[in-house]
Amino acid sequence: MPSLKDLRLRITSVKSTRKITSAMKMVAASKLRRAQSAAEQARPYAVRMERMLGNLAGSMAGQSGAPRLLAGTGRDDVHLLVVITSDRGLCGGFNGSIVRSTRLLVSDLQRAGKTVKLVTVGRKGRDQLKRDLGRLFIETYEGIGRKGVSFAEANDITAKIAALFDAGEFDVCTVIYNRFKSAISQEVTRQQLVPFPVPEVTAGAEEQATKALYEYEPSEEAILADLLPRNLAVQIFRALLESSASEQGARMTAMDNATRNAGDMLNALTIRYNRSRQAQITKELIEIISGAEAL
Repeated sequence: MPSLKDLRLRITSVKSTRKITSAMKMVAASKLRRAQSAAEQARPYAVRMERMLGNLAGSMAGQSGAPRLLAGTGRDDVHLLVVITSDRGLCGGFNGSIVRSTRLLVSDLQRAGKTVKLVTVGRKGRDQLKRDLGRLFIETYEGIGRKGVSFAEANDITAKIAALFDAGEFDVCTVIYNRFKSAISQEVTRQQLVPFPVPEVTAGAEEQATKALYEYEPSEEAILADLLPRNLAVQIFRALLESSASEQGARMTAMDNATRNAGDMLNALTIRYNRSRQAQITKELIEIISGAEAL
């Protein structure tokens, strides 16, 4: 049974921990507002750009003059996975869900006879995946978004992906990240970037498209050749913003739960301390009374 001194030390330790988790919760909540605003502002542009390129690429798919980012290499033997996690921990299951999804996808691809390569963004994902998938790493990034996610950082990652694709290092590129839904909910998302996924055209949409004729200036090939690399950077930027907002939301929720748990533990320890102190006082009184009666 712990002594009163041990209980006092533990109560002091729990109080200090509760102060730290409460402060981290407030900091995460402050950062979440900015990160959520940035992610929500980037969504419409990224979605509209992807939709516009999808409509334009539908008529070019399969043609000989289609850009490589649209046509691909004609194979799907080598897959490049861009895994976006955080540099810091204490954010619940934010990083664990991405790592589990990545391992599952790598396992499925390898069972199908595919070659997998990894590009990690964030120290936590790199450290966890290095244990069993370190041989697949070709590039790692740290410190992305430390002072706020910038488009220049997304451009650096995009330039690396484009260089690898031009060198014939992979056939298909997929980014894995957490899409922000709310402070308590993040959705693991797998988005194919290369080759650009052409949406399937339904019968109704195809009939509507035949009624509308568009003339492009410059040509469709020139527009796609210019916009597809930009779209790659925009989608990477969007994934980084979504991941940043998800990280802050997960950290705020985790620190809120930790603060509540520390409060519950503090109440339990205080009750235990008071009972032990009362029992010790009662024991001392009994000894004093027994000694007085013996005289």
